[in-house]
Amino acid sequence: MSTSPEVKDLKISPTGPSGDDVAVSKPENYQSGEDSFEIFKKGDGQVDFRTVGWLQAAVIFLKVIFATGILSIPSVMYDLGAFPGAVNLVGWCTLNAYGAIILGNFRNSYPGCHSIVDMVHLAGGRWGPLMREIVGVMFILAYVITASSGIIGVSAAFNALSRHAMCTVYWSLVSTAIVALFASVRKFAHIGWLTWVGFFSVFAAVFIIVIGVTTRDRPAAAPQTGAFDLGFRAIGHPTFAAGITASATIFCSSAATSAFLPVISEMRTPRDYPKAVYLSMSFVTTSYLAFSLVIYAWCGKWIASPSLGSAGETVKRVAYGIALPGLVVSGALYVHVGAKYLFVRILRHSKHLQANTLVHWGTWLGCTIILSAISFILASAIPIFTYVLALVGSLCYAPLAICLPGWLWLYSHEHYRRGSVGRLAIYSLHVVMIFLGIFMTVGGTYGVVVQIIEAYHNGQIDQAFSCADNSGTV
Repeated sequence: MSTSPEVKDLKISPTGPSGDDVAVSKPENYQSGEDSFEIFKKGDGQVDFRTVGWLQAAVIFLKVIFATGILSIPSVMYDLGAFPGAVNLVGWCTLNAYGAIILGNFRNSYPGCHSIVDMVHLAGGRWGPLMREIVGVMFILAYVITASSGIIGVSAAFNALSRHAMCTVYWSLVSTAIVALFASVRKFAHIGWLTWVGFFSVFAAVFIIVIGVTTRDRPAAAPQTGAFDLGFRAIGHPTFAAGITASATIFCSSAATSAFLPVISEMRTPRDYPKAVYLSMSFVTTSYLAFSLVIYAWCGKWIASPSLGSAGETVKRVAYGIALPGLVVSGALYVHVGAKYLFVRILRHSKHLQANTLVHWGTWLGCTIILSAISFILASAIPIFTYVLALVGSLCYAPLAICLPGWLWLYSHEHYRRGSVGRLAIYSLHVVMIFLGIFMTVGGTYGVVVQIIEAYHNGQIDQAFSCADNSGTV
């Protein structure tokens, strides 16, 4: 395909226009059928990564987000109360969906970007190389920590199904091996069929819990005789640490939008990305709101974390048995996203990127195994599901899903600073978006660290690498 005069090929490098760095293209007349600016090329006997349709992409996005959120949100409703919790949920889901659209539009304007790390490198100017390394570490850390939450969920399922037949650390090790195996599936298109199974398994399991809690006279974790306090509150009165941790947990439940970007590079038609986002995020928001409020209304403060343990032992085992495939796929997707970033980063300018060579497979499997191992260590060190999600939400996703989309929008809409009052107001709102992300990063990290310290002090967490099953802590 010939390049028209309007197409500008921009190469960013710390040392100049050449070197081992990102080739980022901004074709002003870019069309979805054009291929020369994409990371993965078609034809020439290479491995074809570009096989994901927009509906399949929507299901991948849905599975990336849905499992961890629906298992964690009900347990933090007590801290905030039903109304503030619902407002937090709808607000964060809406903001995260908007951030995902910003990232997708930016990526499709610069189709040489494979991840948010490439975008920061492009927009950072002279600071781009340094920012790329910082955001790259943050990106890997985000999905390694989130993968650890998946491992916690899988090990909790094995504990429930086996009635704690083995030490939790051993179950975590088994869970990590299974997650690493599925994460090593090389293409999003191939892992895509797993996301259908994974999504429906988690959805069915949560639906069973919703039915289960509504058929009980009182919550399974509450005293089964005598009077008891349900603990349902329309408006809660948490401490700052508890409140910000609860808000960060809800935020994190839909904040993994930076994981959507590598999927675009494997879509047959990248311009269909917004349709996939709108479909997946609409379903996520409505499902979260309905399921979490029903479970909270019937269980109050007696909700388990993860929430699949909220309807009694028998229903818990049934729910975990059904949800197990979905929990495995969730952990595998998080490892896959982080590993795919490393894989492309290492082999980007090599012939091995799309060739079935020993270097290709060795690099890919090395990335998935190493990240899975790190996730196992984190899952054993902080085994309370909610705190893991709050930590990654504050420390990593707040910058990735709030600050950076706001900044990239400002980069793409610099002319709004000199526009009408309306445009200036819109520009100012995106500046506020950046400061909101900073507040969640600092405040949320402080809150969850305080909560983790208190959990160790109060005995909620036995110790790191303990055999105790802390994942179901109420």
